[in-house]
Amino acid sequence: MNVVFMITGLLFVFAVGYLFSNDRKHIKYKRIGIMLGVQFILVFTLMNTSAGLTIVTNIGKFFEQLMSIADAGIDFVLGGIVNEGEEPFIFSALLPLVFISVLIGIFNHFKILPVIIKYTGIILSKITGMGKLESYFAVSTAVLGQPEVFLTVMKQIPLLSQKRLYTICTSAMSAVSMAMVGAYMTMLEPKYVVTAVALNIFSALIIANIINPYDVSDEEDLIQTDEQKRVPFFQMVSQSVMDGLKLVVTVAAMLLGFISLMELINVIFLGMFDISFQTLMGYVFAPVAFIMGVPWSEVVDAGSIMATKLVTNEFVAMLNFEKISEGLSQKTTAIVSVYLVSFANFGTVGIVAGSIRSISEKQGNYISKVALKLLLGATLASVISGTIMGLVI
Repeated sequence: MNVVFMITGLLFVFAVGYLFSNDRKHIKYKRIGIMLGVQFILVFTLMNTSAGLTIVTNIGKFFEQLMSIADAGIDFVLGGIVNEGEEPFIFSALLPLVFISVLIGIFNHFKILPVIIKYTGIILSKITGMGKLESYFAVSTAVLGQPEVFLTVMKQIPLLSQKRLYTICTSAMSAVSMAMVGAYMTMLEPKYVVTAVALNIFSALIIANIINPYDVSDEEDLIQTDEQKRVPFFQMVSQSVMDGLKLVVTVAAMLLGFISLMELINVIFLGMFDISFQTLMGYVFAPVAFIMGVPWSEVVDAGSIMATKLVTNEFVAMLNFEKISEGLSQKTTAIVSVYLVSFANFGTVGIVAGSIRSISEKQGNYISKVALKLLLGATLASVISGTIMGLVI
């Protein structure tokens, strides 16, 4: 049955993508087939072999160790504020982002991450058949996140064709930054987070080859990353601390606003229709959850979480998922967990459009114009990743 649901999930993605494709005659079937094959190998290796399980387990332990190391600073500055036995989300998941941001800043400062990203992108372009810039961007987004990643190709953005711009923005919404991975692992099983990060790189490029197919000439296909001005080490550490703190404040503020707004909408729907908005959206998304492989008895719960992520953000959805996941099967937990690990939501579209507009007003206006198609592409990429995960559970 796993194979059947894998086929139905992928057919659903292809049908929707084909319907909204910019150029149906030139959909890159060969590239799509190769990338799906790579995803099958990845998910089988990571979930069903001792070597793969060792890899995801050790990566999970690594991030857990980082989070515990970050606790030293949190306890020193804020120790005694939290009541004994209680662990507010901002302390357990958000404040450690400051330390992880510093760590990423150090790896960037010593040119470790840029080298890894560049050459991984080049290798990826050989596998996918996509341009080197697109492959570089798919990898770098999974490490740096957005809007920071756009700054690394700032000079190229005004010169990109609209098709190439759509592809890199889809990658930006489909991936998650390394700084966020530790926070996600406090709410989801680490092995699913690690697997999702790897799958999403290919899922975004698969969608690009359906909705937005094109070829890149050798003359265009250059990686010209913009070198940021090198600053003294301790100045870089200070900037990274502030960047991490801004991220914490931004996420915390979004959670405060979105969770309260969701509660207001639920109260209104319960008063008017005797059904919560999340449950209603669960019924809307239930068919999608089912064809991805979620058991029929759990499709409404799964659909509700999937809808919550789209309407609000992944953090709100993960927090809600934590409350119900113990009552769900391992298959549903795996599929929904992988689906949640991306930035595909309405709020991120605004962040991406704003980031592009700050670099090029013309390109920013184009992204605003295709915002809904961009969100559709990123969401379909999440569906692909979740469906592929369901194959091996």
